[in-house]
Amino acid sequence: MSRRASPAAADTPLMQQYREIKARHRDAILFFRMGDFYEMFYQDAELAARELGLTLTSRNNGGAADVPLAGVPVKAAAEYLHRLVERGYRVAICEQVEDPRLAQGIVRREVVETVTPGAALDDNLLERARDNFLVAILPGDAIGLASLDVSTGEFLLETVAPGEFEAALQRLDPREVVVPQGAAVPTPEGVLRSEREPWEFDAAMAAEDLSRRFGLASLDGLGIEPLDRAALGAAGALLRYASALRPAGLPQLARPRVVRADAAMPLDEMTRRNLELVETLRPGAAGGTLLDVLDRTTSPMGARLLRRWLLAPLRSREGIQARHDAVEVLVADARGRERLREALDGMRDLERLASRTAARRAGPRELGALRDSLARLPDVRGALDGLARRERSAELERAAHQLDLLTDLAGELGRMLVDHPPALVGEADAIRPGADPDLDATRDLRDGGKRFIAGLQARERERTGIASLRVGFNKVFGYYLEITKAHQHAVPAEYERRQTLTGAERYVTPELKDYEARVLGAEERTNARERELLEGLCQQVSDRIGRLQRTARLLAELDVLAGLAEVAVREAYVRPAMTDDFGLELTRCRHPVVERVLPRGKFIPNDLRFDDAARIILLTGPNMAGKSTVLRQVGLAVILAQMGSFVPAEAATIGVVDRVFTRVGASDNLGRGQSTFMVEMAETGAIVHGATERSLVLLDEIGRGTSTYDGVAIAWAVTEHLHDRIGCKTIFATHYHELTQLTERLHHARNFNVAVREVGDQVVFLHQLRPGGTDRSYGIHVARLAGLPPGVIARAEEILALLESGHHVAGLTPPPAPDAGQLALFDEHPVLADLRTLDPNTMTPLEALTRLAELKRRVEEA
Repeated sequence: MSRRASPAAADTPLMQQYREIKARHRDAILFFRMGDFYEMFYQDAELAARELGLTLTSRNNGGAADVPLAGVPVKAAAEYLHRLVERGYRVAICEQVEDPRLAQGIVRREVVETVTPGAALDDNLLERARDNFLVAILPGDAIGLASLDVSTGEFLLETVAPGEFEAALQRLDPREVVVPQGAAVPTPEGVLRSEREPWEFDAAMAAEDLSRRFGLASLDGLGIEPLDRAALGAAGALLRYASALRPAGLPQLARPRVVRADAAMPLDEMTRRNLELVETLRPGAAGGTLLDVLDRTTSPMGARLLRRWLLAPLRSREGIQARHDAVEVLVADARGRERLREALDGMRDLERLASRTAARRAGPRELGALRDSLARLPDVRGALDGLARRERSAELERAAHQLDLLTDLAGELGRMLVDHPPALVGEADAIRPGADPDLDATRDLRDGGKRFIAGLQARERERTGIASLRVGFNKVFGYYLEITKAHQHAVPAEYERRQTLTGAERYVTPELKDYEARVLGAEERTNARERELLEGLCQQVSDRIGRLQRTARLLAELDVLAGLAEVAVREAYVRPAMTDDFGLELTRCRHPVVERVLPRGKFIPNDLRFDDAARIILLTGPNMAGKSTVLRQVGLAVILAQMGSFVPAEAATIGVVDRVFTRVGASDNLGRGQSTFMVEMAETGAIVHGATERSLVLLDEIGRGTSTYDGVAIAWAVTEHLHDRIGCKTIFATHYHELTQLTERLHHARNFNVAVREVGDQVVFLHQLRPGGTDRSYGIHVARLAGLPPGVIARAEEILALLESGHHVAGLTPPPAPDAGQLALFDEHPVLADLRTLDPNTMTPLEALTRLAELKRRVEEA
């Protein structure tokens, strides 16, 4: 039960001030600055005590009831703030905006920022290799999206059709969304939802706001067209919300960039999950994604851009080839690539450093990091200039010509800052001696006084004869002379007692007080002057924020391209030939992730070809033969090629696709009340409705969640639809051998199987694609490999023979039960117990291989 205060009229002036500020930030936890602490009161205090494990106390409120209170030290606030924001809370930071020593009455306080998951600037609230987008959504016939990353200033506008909205939002991966109040807009799980008044999404108002903010006569120069009206409305609401969170302004805000929906391939959740692009199917598993294989970037900027490219493959052949040209130049020039990567390797997060500095959130040390990063730009230019055959890449040529070395800013930062600046002003000198005469003068006063005080201890020891006398300092009493009580008889008469301790007394002298005033006054003036000079440097960064952002974007692109070239060389990837034709041909193609966990050269590559005569491949073969791996490696090869990477193959010709659809594995969605079969049908329906002739569809069995006849019927009908109505490239891996008959009716369908070899009663998986279908599943052989008891295997073979001959199984005499000792032993075997918990349909090839090796080892050791 919350303790309530008496009416506001009975509050103390401090609590009246608190109430007034809190009334303007009702949806946020208010961090109310009081000296060296941020205090929270009333419900905020109770919530913080519960969430952060703080001690809940109370504060006297004059004649009113005591107020619940909890607080955190200012120096430790970042960690508490991080924990609250991670749990989806908004936190309003209310600072003292005047010197308490000069205040008349209550110190003036103001909220300087509100921190939310989508509007974070501090590194401890951000992920190094992921964007941190705040996204405003305006629903309608065309859905408007406006995205802002406060940490970098990037500002994107996009208009999408309702059918592509979900994929677009997943690509942006927002931490927070802003929607019209009452709008039926689905919010991703775990994402903070903020609602604003509908009038704030007005496009005409947004156009005026953007023109005013960027000093434009019209928005034509930004590439905004009449069709972008919904995105424009979302942008207006986004700017109002972000400005409310940061009253001091958004100097880091870049000019909005319009993203055209047809520029990038939408990747839905199924495809991202099934192909394990950035997250594994099994949460928490590390190193099993395509991003893990590709990421050879050397900077946080490059890591973020690589992730963005991977989740938004291009649909323009010209754009794809431009990236391939750059990678090819870097692959061919090993020494040039190494020089470029070395130059980029020392680069800090220029995007976020520049934004923090422009927003006045950077300390001296971060300004030093910015200086050091700018100092490396000439090395980057030198590496670009030294690249052999750079003229063959328009992207590298553009980067070389547009790279701004920012020599003016780099020179000023180098002239002003010491080599190793402190984290905070006052911890040590941040400004270089000789940079500012006024600062040098105050430092001389400060240092001269400190030298006098340092020598005072030796002089007073000699004068008094007290060898243990020492000079000390604390914030309460300032400088003092400390003498143990054993020497009290020798204390000079002019010493003035200041403090009594258990075993000593502390004194001051008129001379000491005089120098203390000089030292402390000079120290304050020194720190104040340093703050002024650092503020001037921050302003210079803010004035050049656009140049810094453009340079950071170029560096990120170079980092990604050089990283992709490094992967291509180390992993033997080849440049794909891109066409606008239907065809797709892969020669000795490999799975980029699975081959990394196998000994080099052990992965079995495969050839695959689509053309007008062969649009659908019906793929049969037993479990564990590698059907799912083949499906995934084809999808990954296409995505790699269209994001700008080389591909794991000996040769590749790829006709640009507009979508990649996958339906791999089986799972249910109990949270939405959906069974495995319902999930299968929903995913299949999305493919049938969304695929076009230019799409690539990868199906790993459909209809398993229902009866065999229903499953075959659905799979048959879906295949016919993809062949006759859509005509897209399709690989359909199935255990329904009846589907191999489809090639007799569908002229553009072909049967392939993943080969196996029978050696006695054993099966050897060859992992090779061969023309033709197969009429055997080898399920019992796989069960034997998995370690099922011999008795179970024998019984299964007996039943299978009856089923295949058309006999009734129920009348068969069951085998005799094993004795109790054997049954107990079987039931207790830990390997078999673990085996029962496995679901092969939800495991990736990498996970399956790993678990199989582990189970084999445990059996051998038993």
